[in-house]
Amino acid sequence: MPQEPNDWEQRLAALWETLDARAPGDFRDRIDALADERSADDPVALFERGSAHDSTGQPEEAVRFYRRALDQGLTGLRRRRAVIQLASSLRNLGRPELSVELLTAERGLPADRLDAEETALAGAVDAFLALALADTGRDREAVSLALGALAPLLPRYHRSLAHYARALLTAPDGA
Repeated sequence: MPQEPNDWEQRLAALWETLDARAPGDFRDRIDALADERSADDPVALFERGSAHDSTGQPEEAVRFYRRALDQGLTGLRRRRAVIQLASSLRNLGRPELSVELLTAERGLPADRLDAEETALAGAVDAFLALALADTGRDREAVSLALGALAPLLPRYHRSLAHYARALLTAPDGA
């Protein structure tokens, strides 16, 4: 008898809580068993398999699963997470230019296309984009982006820091 979707999500969340207590292969096997309860082309199952590979040190496999999940129409918060995680894995695999491309496109999505949970990951998009920019030699852009993301979180100096972050993009090096 098939499990209810909420039950599946609850079992998935419970399994993720055990990540650090399990051997990597065991964790991936358990995620695979849960994913096998869904169709082979289910984007959520593909994403979860990718995340399991990513979290256990197998970025090459993770990239394949993330791409398949996105190609199969992954939506919502998991779609945004898949883009971030795909870009991070690509960067770690020595392809930061692709990471910059993915995250720049993600950053450019209109706010009205994102729900509150997706919008809450805007800082994560910026943080991973800053890392990728730094890896491509675009250090000033990386610092500007990181400081811009940090500025609203500060109890004081947020206006000044945001201004300085923008100025990094227009001021010559060494200014």
